[in-house]
Amino acid sequence: MVQQEPAGAPGLAEGEAAAGTAVEVRLSRRRWAVVLLFSSYSLCNAFQWIQYGSINNVFTRFYGVSAFAIDWLSMCYMVTYIPLLFPVAWLLDKRGLRLIALAGSALNALGAWVKLGSLKPQLFPVTVLGQVICSIAQVFILGMPSCIASVWFSSHEVSTACSVAVFGNQLGIALGFLVPPVLVPNLEDLEKLAYHISIMFFMTAGVATALFILVVIVFKEKPLHPPSRAQALVQSRTTEEYSYVQSIRRLLHNANFLLLMVTYGLNVGCFYALSTLLNRMVIHHYPGEEVNAGRIGLTIILSGMVGALISGIWLDRTKTYKFFMTGYLPLGFEFAAELTYPESEGTSSGLLNVSAQIFGIAFTISQGQIMDHFGTKAGNLFLCSFLFLGTIMTAFIKADLRRQQANLDNEQMCYDSVAVTRRRLTLGCELPKDAELSLCRHHTSHGNTVPLAVYSFCVTVGFPLSLPSGGAIPQRRK
Repeated sequence: MVQQEPAGAPGLAEGEAAAGTAVEVRLSRRRWAVVLLFSSYSLCNAFQWIQYGSINNVFTRFYGVSAFAIDWLSMCYMVTYIPLLFPVAWLLDKRGLRLIALAGSALNALGAWVKLGSLKPQLFPVTVLGQVICSIAQVFILGMPSCIASVWFSSHEVSTACSVAVFGNQLGIALGFLVPPVLVPNLEDLEKLAYHISIMFFMTAGVATALFILVVIVFKEKPLHPPSRAQALVQSRTTEEYSYVQSIRRLLHNANFLLLMVTYGLNVGCFYALSTLLNRMVIHHYPGEEVNAGRIGLTIILSGMVGALISGIWLDRTKTYKFFMTGYLPLGFEFAAELTYPESEGTSSGLLNVSAQIFGIAFTISQGQIMDHFGTKAGNLFLCSFLFLGTIMTAFIKADLRRQQANLDNEQMCYDSVAVTRRRLTLGCELPKDAELSLCRHHTSHGNTVPLAVYSFCVTVGFPLSLPSGGAIPQRRK
């Protein structure tokens, strides 16, 4: 069943709604299929990010390279993202979700197939090439969750939808910790080791290809109708009114958003460093425990996934963004969208990810060097100090929820319009012809013509339009 929200009142967006049209706000049945499909190919890409790091010692021996070289197979995801963010974010703003989804899923599949050409010890450059292609695919993926949530979901579902979108990325990392140690045991025979690596690469390539085909078939640009009044307002803006460069400048002058960028970067950067170096930490103290190292990583990710889902559901009801430190990935995207509305969600989430990549590179290299010279404990204390700093800085972010306020303002306009309409009907007055709304004939006791948006809203909230004489102006329902 298609759920419908009340449409905006006359004056939903001053000067921005096209004359002669009523904005119909409706939820699409396809929305959950879209977000789950995105979550699936994001999962596949995240799995490929950590599949080397989770068995760092195995690939170090197979390719005959240093542990630091294997670390760079993870860090290349971070390095690639920084210069490519702005071109991809520009494409997202200009060409929309479908093109970005097709590019991300296609590159993810291509990178997986290239890795199949690196099943000999001397072919390490080929596996680097495949991983770089996957890292480019990641640029087309990381900025999508908040965009999909805003374009496809209502104002009461955006945080949950964003959490589900990020959920796939986290589940992919969890599987990246769990599966490679099981599929690729630490064998002395390099030929047998190559065989086990090929199984993992073939499985990944097959899944990535199937997901790309599904994206081609299922993934649409946007629903037929905007899912919320805030999204209707954004869609009413003409292309000429939007400047990508000016949008970035406004974001960088937003003090709350800048604070969020730093705290998000500190938190997620520590996570990236820990994920990349976890195998080295465990194997240093417990040689031969690759499988248990993967289980430790799995436990870390599952805890974060639970926090992400709980925070997403809770935030849809309370909007208390700054009080959550668990599930920081979806929280950061949604908090940024609230703080920076009506700027593009792709741009704000992209800048958050740039911050995370920069801190991730710095933390991974720094912690690796600290571990080599001073031990694992010193490296972990290094990360903990920055997490504590990020916690303190989060307390200074003002919860300026602009997107929620836009929804509330337009909802209030709609209630005010209903009150005026009902008063006119009660008094038997003719309603004015509103040039900005389509009109429908509603056969009340007075035979008046009622604006379609007002009529739809009255039906939704239960205000009768067929009124007895002397009715009172309706009050907003609690």
